[in-house]
Amino acid sequence: MTIFIHETAIVDEGAKIGSGTKIWHFSHISSKVAIGEGCSFGQNVYIANNVRIGCSVKIQNNVSVYEGVELDDYVFCGPSMVFTNVRSPRAKFPTESDAYEVTRVCRGATIGANATIVCGTTIGSWAFVAAGTVITKDVPAYALMAGVPALQIGWVCVCGETLKLESAVGYCKCSRNYCLNDDQLSQVEASPV
Repeated sequence: MTIFIHETAIVDEGAKIGSGTKIWHFSHISSKVAIGEGCSFGQNVYIANNVRIGCSVKIQNNVSVYEGVELDDYVFCGPSMVFTNVRSPRAKFPTESDAYEVTRVCRGATIGANATIVCGTTIGSWAFVAAGTVITKDVPAYALMAGVPALQIGWVCVCGETLKLESAVGYCKCSRNYCLNDDQLSQVEASPV
């Protein structure tokens, strides 16, 4: 596989990009970046220095991934969603890069269009952040988050469907099952046939 870079995109020398990755119109990838295989970056995406992005990540149009942000494999960033990296920015008192707060988006998590992720938070594996949501604190794995500020409104399956919970057991129409224990959801392995 090869890397596709649209003729209007800018990829600074030194950027490490995995095979099969596609970088579309007017995007800018900085030099000190590590990007995994099979990623897709839509139009007008900016990736800052020292950002690490896993494999098979999809970043839709008009998203900036600033220093301090880490995206694990299979993360989806919807159009025009926003990451921050400084909790109290000031134009008069610029922040040094060692003061950027780490924001981590774990494996398989989805962030909807126009959502805002306040820096210093972790979004758990396979969590689903609804469009327009503002995340101000850590999000558990498989949590469905919505609102300003975000509230957990349910749980989601790895396939993205909302789970039906009955007595701390979650069922999905895709046949995956989950168990809720101490406010932590975990997938139950299917028994061998």
